[in-house]
Amino acid sequence: MPQDYYKILGVSRDASNTEIKKAFHRLAHKYHPDKGGDEKEFQKLNEAYQVLSDKQKRSQYDQFGTTFEGMGQTGFGGQNAGFDFGSFWQQAQSQGGGAGQGFGFENLGDIFEEFFNTGGRRGGREDTMRGNDIQLDIEIGLEEALSSQEKHFSIYKYEKCSRCQGTGAEPGTAMRECSTCRGEGQVQQMKKTIFGTITHSTVCPACNGLGKLPEKPCNVCKGQGRIKKEEKIDVTIPAGLDSGQVLKFREKGDAGQKGSESGDLYVRVFVKKHPVFERQGDDLYAMANVNFSQIALGDEVEIPGLEKNKKIFLKVPAGTESGKVFRISKKGIPHFSSYGRGDLYIKINVAAPKHLTKKQKELLNKLREEGL
Repeated sequence: MPQDYYKILGVSRDASNTEIKKAFHRLAHKYHPDKGGDEKEFQKLNEAYQVLSDKQKRSQYDQFGTTFEGMGQTGFGGQNAGFDFGSFWQQAQSQGGGAGQGFGFENLGDIFEEFFNTGGRRGGREDTMRGNDIQLDIEIGLEEALSSQEKHFSIYKYEKCSRCQGTGAEPGTAMRECSTCRGEGQVQQMKKTIFGTITHSTVCPACNGLGKLPEKPCNVCKGQGRIKKEEKIDVTIPAGLDSGQVLKFREKGDAGQKGSESGDLYVRVFVKKHPVFERQGDDLYAMANVNFSQIALGDEVEIPGLEKNKKIFLKVPAGTESGKVFRISKKGIPHFSSYGRGDLYIKINVAAPKHLTKKQKELLNKLREEGL
């Protein structure tokens, strides 16, 4: 009988990857053989998790279930009979000594992946020749998050070859048709599987899917169309960016081979902790130290601000208690990708003096006599 992987893990069919992972870890801890659990139940959990945790395998499972039926028109040698996926998994385990040994589930997934992607985008020229993505981590101060910042980097990466302009051919020479794929960019491969021989297209290994080769490779890049060198890159860090956010800059990564698309540049930003302000979202929190006379009589207190040369004053009413929090609107961090700013929250703290003059002590004694 076909098994319901969602029911085995106890999750809904629209469960997220995080929910699936949590459910598996919770149940695996319960049924793990080393902890005295049921080995068969643990194998079922592992099987379900291996499918549902993989995006492509989960998609195939949602479409076909554990019984692959009605495949006569598109594959498996024209066989129109259903294929019991659950039974095959059990056979594979018994032959290979269990999950992770012998043939195993992962091998089966590779076969299905190849079958369902024949002639598709996977393994295409755009994948094999596109430049790699690059990730950079930078650190900025909290003050810098108030406005957009221009940052300048020097990165050692692949750039388009200036001699051949990315073609890979020596200037003045021609490109000829690839003899391996006859200009198609793809070749046919045959693979023997448990279902029979499957034929599928793959990228030509000689020309990497280009369909042609330089008659004479470029003397500088040796036919790659790119060379590695240091490049200066200027990027704009928008205002309001929070720690851990990632910015994507298209085609700022490695140049692709032979004129193919460049990779992207990802800049991950970390905001340094501030000695005075604590950031929560786009709001700022700070402490204002005042003395007893200021909260007893009331006063206007100057509050430190992040913006240079812009003073902030807070009116503290008479009788304000220590710990009282005041909100100053629109003095926080600008909202990222939208208008407006967060707020500034100030907590009042009565600072007790550590050293008193003789006159101060006399005055305080008089106030104590008056009941203050």
